[in-house]
Amino acid sequence: MNAETTLAILGASGDLAGRLLLPALGELLMEERDRTVHLIGAGSTAMDDGAWRQRVTDTFSSVGAEDALDRVTLGPFLVIDASKAEGIRTIVDAASEGPLVLYFALPPAVTASACAAIDPSDLPAGTMLALEKPFGTDERSARELNDTLRRLVPESQIFRVDHFLGRSTVLNVIGSRTANRIFEPIWSHRDIESISIRYDESLGLEGRAGYYDGAGALVDMIQSHLLQVLAIVAMEPPATLDEIDLRDATAAVLRATHIWKDDPAASSRRARYTAGTVGERRMPSYVDEPGVDASRGTETLAEIVCEVRTARWAGVPITLRSGKALGDPAREIVVRIKPVRHVPTGLTGDAPGTVLRFSLGPDRLAVELNVNGGADPFALHRAVLEADLGLGAQRAYAEVLAGILDTDPTLAVRGDAAEQCWRIIAPVQEAWRRGDVPLEEYPAGSTGPDGWPA
Repeated sequence: MNAETTLAILGASGDLAGRLLLPALGELLMEERDRTVHLIGAGSTAMDDGAWRQRVTDTFSSVGAEDALDRVTLGPFLVIDASKAEGIRTIVDAASEGPLVLYFALPPAVTASACAAIDPSDLPAGTMLALEKPFGTDERSARELNDTLRRLVPESQIFRVDHFLGRSTVLNVIGSRTANRIFEPIWSHRDIESISIRYDESLGLEGRAGYYDGAGALVDMIQSHLLQVLAIVAMEPPATLDEIDLRDATAAVLRATHIWKDDPAASSRRARYTAGTVGERRMPSYVDEPGVDASRGTETLAEIVCEVRTARWAGVPITLRSGKALGDPAREIVVRIKPVRHVPTGLTGDAPGTVLRFSLGPDRLAVELNVNGGADPFALHRAVLEADLGLGAQRAYAEVLAGILDTDPTLAVRGDAAEQCWRIIAPVQEAWRRGDVPLEEYPAGSTGPDGWPA
């Protein structure tokens, strides 16, 4: 760990920096008290140094990290045009002598333009580039962006941020499946019937129309976060958890992932919410949200079924689903194990397969299994064993930020993986453009359209 890394946040006055990056930095510095950071803000909107200091102070205070301010060397707020090389040179001139991290907390198109404008000679040796999703808009543009980035720095110095990879639940999947003899031998098509990875939210658009209406649930969640989770769940156990072994293993899974039976019309669904009530909150129809263009037909709920075509997983359906404005939302990884082939005569009741359920907030592992006993000692009933897994989503950005500051891309998305994620969903996007899959509707606060599988 380097004692004095310069973290330069481009877009430091924006929502991402205030809501996630700066609070995560405060949490990280509270935990790792020997770490110091030289923090620079940059953006196109003018902010004086006093306002910048107040923004950092307020966001640290919001997570109880006031003491961490002593370990921040607060640099200036620089008003720059990120699309011009002069802007990056201004940041470099203000950086300390230690390693430099350029964190692009900017819209993806602006980030791509900024990277294209940088001259490699302007970047000090060892500079780390951190970018938020989405990485491109399709496979071709992702490849072009990767070419641009690799012209500037090696792949090991590019951190494509996916905060899901810092979630305690996702990381604990690795330990649960590889370090337990009751799970490790059965982790294949021989014993597993199906897998579902689901991230449903009760939140609606929340003022994000500028981005979300051009992306939708498929791109916003499935193309990025949930496919990365699939890769962790389905990868071959790596020899180590260093960045080469782990990312080689997850990239291999993505290369083998395809839409179920190559039939995107039958293996995908889409819908958007209409007016309804979520809890005690009345929500308008998605098409009536400010900034939404109803003619785009943007989905707020998407589901696809995939298959990993390897000897381990061929024939196992893996369902990815994410949606907004849903009642009683489920955020989980569910692994369904096949039922046993024979139950001794004399035991009564059903004996469905064991279910492993990794909940994504609150983060826990639940194992649903069949037991007998109680009033009738020969009657089977369902029991659930649970274990808490960790700090979860609140900690995820801090975990990712630590990797960035340490120039450790283990929890980053590698370039080839980003391209593969676009390849996987491309047939679904094309089927939707053709109108092969109807855009259904569901009331806000419901569980989704009628007829969708539970």
